[in-house]
Amino acid sequence: MKITWLGHSAFRIEIAKATILLDPFLTHNGSFAGQDIKDVTAGVTHILLTHGHGDHVGDTIAIARETGAVVLANADLAAWLGSKGVSKIEMGNTGGTVPLGGFSATFTNALHSSAQITEDGVSHALGNANGLMLHFDDEASIFAMGDTDIFSDMALINELHQPDIGLVPVGDRFTMGGAVAALACQRYFNFKTALPCHYGTFPIIDQTPEKFVAGMEGAKTEVKAIKPSESVVL
Repeated sequence: MKITWLGHSAFRIEIAKATILLDPFLTHNGSFAGQDIKDVTAGVTHILLTHGHGDHVGDTIAIARETGAVVLANADLAAWLGSKGVSKIEMGNTGGTVPLGGFSATFTNALHSSAQITEDGVSHALGNANGLMLHFDDEASIFAMGDTDIFSDMALINELHQPDIGLVPVGDRFTMGGAVAALACQRYFNFKTALPCHYGTFPIIDQTPEKFVAGMEGAKTEVKAIKPSESVVL
């Protein structure tokens, strides 16, 4: 498994049976600068969305049209994307699991919001924010937390799914900050590897993962604070 951080909460996950984009906010993502969008989207088979904010939906519509990728989203967001011309859609909702060929995705809780304001100034609710628990046929499991604060039922997510890898938001202001994210990882999960994200993109969020890295000192979890465009092979 190869995981590439594209900046913010966008990841490319490559396995033998699929090439996945998670929350592909690319075009207006300052952290994505210098990367080639054609290279990043080449061969994509699936696009997975945690919620409906623009910095997560990002380039989904254009990429789906270009690549023919299957888009997974909660039911409300999926319906909205369908109205925008996305044809290959898999929808679900909190607690549901969707088989996707070579892997499955389970929608979990996340403490956040999910909406978009369209060109006419109208705010459209796009379902609840979620995390996504990814189980692969032949690879380590991944829990993409999405945008969230800490919550005690993270313990149930760990009990049910035993995720190996955590994609953890640490930027504060719109998600939990680094110190709280470290507490969530240490108290509720047994990740082998944690990749911090959702920082450094905008001036009003934390610019580095230092608080998370410091909070994880002494933990059994290996923290990989990679830079945008960098990859880890697990």
